[in-house]
Amino acid sequence: MIRSLKDYIVIGLKGMAMGAADVVPGVSGGTIAFISGIYEELLSSISNVNFKLIKTLKNEGIKAAWKQVNGSFLLALFIGIFISIISLAKTIKWLLENQPVLLWSFFFGLVLASIIYIGKQVEKWNFKIILFFILGIAFGYSITVIPSTNAADSSFLFLVFAGAIASCAMILPGISGSYILLLIGVYPIVMTAITNKDFKIISAIGIGVVVGLLSFSKLLKWLFTNYKNQMLIVLTGIMLGSLNKVWPWKETVSTYVNSHGVTKPLVEQSISPFSYHEDSQLVSATILAVVGFVLILVMEKLAVKKA
Repeated sequence: MIRSLKDYIVIGLKGMAMGAADVVPGVSGGTIAFISGIYEELLSSISNVNFKLIKTLKNEGIKAAWKQVNGSFLLALFIGIFISIISLAKTIKWLLENQPVLLWSFFFGLVLASIIYIGKQVEKWNFKIILFFILGIAFGYSITVIPSTNAADSSFLFLVFAGAIASCAMILPGISGSYILLLIGVYPIVMTAITNKDFKIISAIGIGVVVGLLSFSKLLKWLFTNYKNQMLIVLTGIMLGSLNKVWPWKETVSTYVNSHGVTKPLVEQSISPFSYHEDSQLVSATILAVVGFVLILVMEKLAVKKA
């Protein structure tokens, strides 16, 4: 396929939209790729990064290998994703520190609508599917009550693992990589690391993303091809059970002091906005939750039209 400079600029802009989606828990970069019509090309290009590529590079040179992997497409796309993530990370970090209730309210609306988006794709309901659904809910909720991980003190390998798991979600429509990082407990730290240019954390997450994309993309594609219903219902259950994680109003039950001497929440529990010890911002929070919910519905309508 011969593309002009204008085509690659458009691909870069689509990458920026994917990057923006991947920064926000509840919105999937895979959904943006699907809506914008590049999802199949993206999966195909990632799948071409394999051992055959090394053989092509050795026997035919860089130009042939670049063409085999659709390098110009991937480069334009990932430049867009990178620019978007770097640009938005500082804003997200500021909102987490200064307007947490409003930010989490927006995320809550996004995730709630994403649950409906994924659940609607389940084609057949039976006893086994319902059992998977209940197990998914139980697993999702159990993750939210586990004490948060202090990613700044975690091992390099743990951060690589977090990036790898998140990358799997990034390439699947309806599943957010940032939401996976949030469940693992490293999302706020990753946003801070990007803003503060903490290359240890950034490199660990980056390596994990690359490893995850290359290792799991074919497996995930196979699972969705052969066990689509089961995968969709488990994901729906996990996201429903883990809504507790993005509930805007929380109180700290216990704290810990990290390696920098800063006191951080260790265990938090969700409470009613009417019991919140500070300004609950209930009206603004409700509006933002509705905005987040509607945003996903609009994206779904666009995806249907595109299909």
